[in-house]
Amino acid sequence: MRPKQLARSWFGRSLAVSRLHRLALRRTGVVVAFHRVSDTIPEDDLTRSSRDFDRFCRFFSNNFDVVTLAEFIARLEAGKSIGETLAITFDDGYLDNYEVAAPILHRGGLPATFFIATRFIGSATVPWWDVSLPRQPGWMSWNQVRELASAGFDIGGHTRTHVDLGAVDGEIAAEEIIGCRLDIRDSIGREPAHFAYPYGQMGNLLEVNRQRVRAAGYRCCVSCFGGSASSTTDPFRLQRVPISPWYRTPEEFLLQVALGRA
Repeated sequence: MRPKQLARSWFGRSLAVSRLHRLALRRTGVVVAFHRVSDTIPEDDLTRSSRDFDRFCRFFSNNFDVVTLAEFIARLEAGKSIGETLAITFDDGYLDNYEVAAPILHRGGLPATFFIATRFIGSATVPWWDVSLPRQPGWMSWNQVRELASAGFDIGGHTRTHVDLGAVDGEIAAEEIIGCRLDIRDSIGREPAHFAYPYGQMGNLLEVNRQRVRAAGYRCCVSCFGGSASSTTDPFRLQRVPISPWYRTPEEFLLQVALGRA
């Protein structure tokens, strides 16, 4: 690690050991986002190794009150404190979510929400951002999604085809938002309560599409750019902190969250 990363990790470790982070986070909650957990794909912005993911999960368990996204949203809806809470989420529906990440979560007794692009599930689709990978990671099957749901994990909507909802409107946007919800309902037997919009940056969601998400019956709309939450945060404007390799250690992540820089 570079000197600055070492320093941030050291300070973060000091916060955790002293439990001072609890004071800093007494009114703050955070939702984290992962994409892939794989040991067969080189680490990149979307990929963490199984060792790293396990390390983060253990750290989350020891230093936060890890809750379901449903509990996180329920507290926001009621205006209750979300201090020291953390919710774990995944985007897209990669096969390693089922094969690698879910067993680690299960061993740690940790809940998670898996946001899936429903037309990717069970398909051979190669999205543009994966074309240059040395091997394709693949997608979960619907049977595997159902197994995750049966095991108690939450399944959320992420559109049908990972469309940019900052660039489309009208019938296309409605079909992606509502159709995704119907796909999940028809496949696992219940409608998803939570929605994450693809790409997740500020420019990737038109305000009219945010309203479509609300009108479709979802309870939240989450982004994928950094930021923590307070009891006054709008669930339909909920930010997440992507756990990319920028955070070399969970201690570094903790420091940035405690300082409000995540």
